[in-house]
Amino acid sequence: MRVLGIETSCDETGIAIYDSDRGLLAEVLFSQIDTHARFGGVVPELASRDHIARTAPLITDVLGDAGLALTDLDAIAYTAGPGLVGALMVGGCVAGSLAYALGVPAIPVHHMEAHLLAARLEEDPPEFPFVALLVSGGHSMLVEVAGLGAYHTIGNTLDDAAGEAFDKVARLLDLPYPGGPALAQLAESGNESRFDFPRPMKGRGLDFSFSGLKTAVRLQLESESETAIEDTALRADIAASFQAAVVDSLVDKSTLAMQDTGQTRLVVSGGVGANASLRRQLREAGERHHFQVYYPRPGFCTDNGAMIAYAGWCRRGTAASGAPQIQARPRWPLDELTAVP
Repeated sequence: MRVLGIETSCDETGIAIYDSDRGLLAEVLFSQIDTHARFGGVVPELASRDHIARTAPLITDVLGDAGLALTDLDAIAYTAGPGLVGALMVGGCVAGSLAYALGVPAIPVHHMEAHLLAARLEEDPPEFPFVALLVSGGHSMLVEVAGLGAYHTIGNTLDDAAGEAFDKVARLLDLPYPGGPALAQLAESGNESRFDFPRPMKGRGLDFSFSGLKTAVRLQLESESETAIEDTALRADIAASFQAAVVDSLVDKSTLAMQDTGQTRLVVSGGVGANASLRRQLREAGERHHFQVYYPRPGFCTDNGAMIAYAGWCRRGTAASGAPQIQARPRWPLDELTAVP
């Protein structure tokens, strides 16, 4: 079975083809970073327009890379939410139209479920059950995973997500868009011990909070001289100290979740999952507390079509028959998904 995956939840157009026998056949990703950089963040209407321009040509490119024709496809999977509603509608309309024309199912995919399953595309895939740490610009979640669709959220963000905090602090430090990767790069040259930023909610359950940490960074900058923002060493130390606080919080909550659930496998995904410091410290925590950590490759931590194609294949049995009903849900709790036997 060959599934075409279409990802258009935000500012990246991802297209891929997953084959049930041969695995991932081809994938391509177009990022709109250059379009949104001058605004310092994603402009939803511009994102939707760019998806309209890019989706069909990228589908043609992926089919060519895989050596397939449209008629070789058995299903079309697309991101139905959560995300920007206009961007979701573009992917849904393309998927629904293709599926109707080809007489194949259109499979709506939950964006966070796709992230959660992305590590299963790797050579050493995690088996069920496991705990998933999903950390991105919009989410910071700990989910106990009993099987496909059997999800129980055990920790969530109370305010800013980890990736959102990275982006906001990056703007405070006058770093270019996208802020998260720029801050992580700056932190490599900084002293993470110089500033003792708070670890919100540490030792208090499995929920996350990063808003107070962001405020602590702002207050620290305001306490420095007016020219502090021009001091590269100071900015690097603040970036490193901030990153250390976020990573410490994520590692602490993840370790506690593993102990509380008794699971031995931790899957980490989402854009922040590519952070080198987080990966290193989670590996060390796993060695100390006897759990194995799994990641998608860095390119599959961020939004991509491969995870949508694979998640669509996993949910192939849930596709409705008849004319496709396009779904676009900007908010969609992960716990609402149904388990697949």
